[in-house]
Amino acid sequence: MSTSYKDLGLVNTKEMFAKAVEGGYAVPAYNFNNLEQLQAIVQACVESKSPVILQVSSGARKYANANLLRNMAKGAVEFAKELGCEIPIALHLDHGDTFELCKDCIDSGFSSVMIDGSHHSFEDNIALTKKVVEYAHAHGVTVEGELGVLAGVEDDVVAEKSHYTKPEEVIEFVTKTGCDSLAISIGTSHGANKFTPEQCTRNEKGVLIPPPLRFDILEEIEQKLPGFPIVLHGSSSVPQEDVDTINKFGGALKDSVGIPEEQLRKAAKSAVCKINIDSDGRLAMTAAIRKVFVEKPGEFDPRKYLGPARDALKELYKHKNENVLGSAGKA
Repeated sequence: MSTSYKDLGLVNTKEMFAKAVEGGYAVPAYNFNNLEQLQAIVQACVESKSPVILQVSSGARKYANANLLRNMAKGAVEFAKELGCEIPIALHLDHGDTFELCKDCIDSGFSSVMIDGSHHSFEDNIALTKKVVEYAHAHGVTVEGELGVLAGVEDDVVAEKSHYTKPEEVIEFVTKTGCDSLAISIGTSHGANKFTPEQCTRNEKGVLIPPPLRFDILEEIEQKLPGFPIVLHGSSSVPQEDVDTINKFGGALKDSVGIPEEQLRKAAKSAVCKINIDSDGRLAMTAAIRKVFVEKPGEFDPRKYLGPARDALKELYKHKNENVLGSAGKA
């Protein structure tokens, strides 16, 4: 039996994105896999009065269980009300790769889906995206398509090399598919190790600085699709303090480099109205958990190490909303 996202208290991304494009900010799309991550996302967005997209990969959906996940999303809506702010919340499939997966998510209460056909030919990408759009729109669900390929690893999504989005293709793609937003490739990358040291320069402190985003490509796409919602994937900044904490307490993260926050802030003021952040959350939680394990080796109550991890994640996401994405106060 299918479930409508409206019955769960969720919204699709149509109005969210229209307001974001008009207001010069980006809606946060935070990935989650478990209760603590979901609590942190809702608390951070309520406290900063930000709309939010709860983002779930295919792997996370399998991990959490589809039925449980649906009810967690419904619980997130009620939790926000309990905290005193009825913020707009969407439930979004991240990197759906088949029509069947997108359909199953739509039928189970997702309010937004991404169909990632970027690994197909341009023509096959259009055909697949169009098929998903037709089914989704019949159910009031919004669809994100993708042109271009991001390098890196995120769950089941693996690509060794990035391929920048070709601005000359975007009008045809959006027109023929009818998608509601478009994920593009302008230099972001999945995972915590987004760039090799050879691709970066080092500042006076020896910190690796990644190559800048291709804002020229973004600007050309904006000119061809004025006012159309653009999405950035792979936009974690990989805070060095979290990497250092993880390594200090037994981790082995080498040459972890992210996207500078000032570049994301610049992107958020453009047509980029959705920015995906996953790895930063993983790093913040892992840093807090490792710290507890080393400083309190006798601790075995999960609440005593997952609680601090949740708190660290909440503060990270409040910072993102207020200082990077510009979404604070826009709920």
